[in-house]
Amino acid sequence: MTEAAGLGAGRYLDAADVPEGTVTTAHELLTHDRARVSGLLREVPGATTVCVLMHPRQDFSHHVLVPELLSRGFAVWTQSTRGGLNDVSLLHEQALLDMAAGHRFLRERGFDRVVSVGHSGGGALAAYYIEQAEATPSGRFADTPGGKPVPLREADMPVPDALMLMAPHPGQGLLLERMIDPSVVDESDPLSVDSTLDPYDAENGFRPAPEWSSYSPDFVARYRAAQHARIVRIDEHARTAVARAAAARRRRSTSGDPQDYRTSLASGVITMYRSDADLRCVDSSLDPNDRPYGSLFGSRPDLTNYGVVGFGRLTTPEAWLSTWSSISSRAGLVRSARGVSVPVLLVEVTGDQACFPADAIEMADAFAGDDVTHERVRGKHFGAALAEGEPTAAAAAGALMGGWLTARGF
Repeated sequence: MTEAAGLGAGRYLDAADVPEGTVTTAHELLTHDRARVSGLLREVPGATTVCVLMHPRQDFSHHVLVPELLSRGFAVWTQSTRGGLNDVSLLHEQALLDMAAGHRFLRERGFDRVVSVGHSGGGALAAYYIEQAEATPSGRFADTPGGKPVPLREADMPVPDALMLMAPHPGQGLLLERMIDPSVVDESDPLSVDSTLDPYDAENGFRPAPEWSSYSPDFVARYRAAQHARIVRIDEHARTAVARAAAARRRRSTSGDPQDYRTSLASGVITMYRSDADLRCVDSSLDPNDRPYGSLFGSRPDLTNYGVVGFGRLTTPEAWLSTWSSISSRAGLVRSARGVSVPVLLVEVTGDQACFPADAIEMADAFAGDDVTHERVRGKHFGAALAEGEPTAAAAAGALMGGWLTARGF
């Protein structure tokens, strides 16, 4: 295999085999706002507790935790959002309605306990859902950050009995700000670069893999300020586009002008290049943990940063504000955790490249309830082992989750 062909190799772990006797059924659900979503229910004999696995933009049907939870006697529900794997128009507030449909289905199915399980970006989604579900209907958000009405106040949003998290990152927008490359000079040119901010320039402290880089405190401070500034610029562009379309919608209701109608639909899409540039992925001295060299996208972020795969690459302005903006999105785990009172288990993965030790401590401290457990397991973000012969992070997390649920009578 060539070096280029293997850039993203080894990121994911194949799940263990599903236990014998597992019965899997597929279900289509209707959300409060009449969208259709689907999911898989896996049941093992005698299961009275069901664990819910969902992510805003990934398919969790074959997630590594599915067999781990089934083997410990728990049913598992995996569900997708209405957009499936296409997150161009992903609105987190609509994803909450999708999650609510799943929770209603499981309550109606007769399970004694429903437990939300969040991995990676699924953690912030689950926390956001529970925060809104626990709020009084009048206290819920009535629209998206871009102003699109969303009927959360009218929807039935059952509250799960507990929340379990494995390797949760801070939220899509907050994660993107850490990973976005601030050296982009021209948003329409993926190769444009300001060399004074280039994270992969030797003059700034970069060293080729597998040698770890070493960035000065001054460069780190300038870099992170420039990362935020780039988010601000994209945010302003998104808000301008949303406001222009909204004004045209208001006009068309009385003008009848086809051009107003066209403008109301023409908010466009945001193309955002280079978002695999977190300094910590190549400098182990920054927020140290057990992580290997590289990022969530592979072992050569200096190369994958320029690829077409990455966070927030193509979005509508509305989706940018709801999901990818660290400034405007409400789907931050710490923000939502302050409204979550159900029991929480947070499993930190010590080799994580998206959730660092200080993040996990801040998350655990933010939850509003008095039953919060913070555990650590060795492993990588997607559930693999850190070293050959060690237990996988998924198996270790599954064991902790099974014991934690059993200790609480689930």
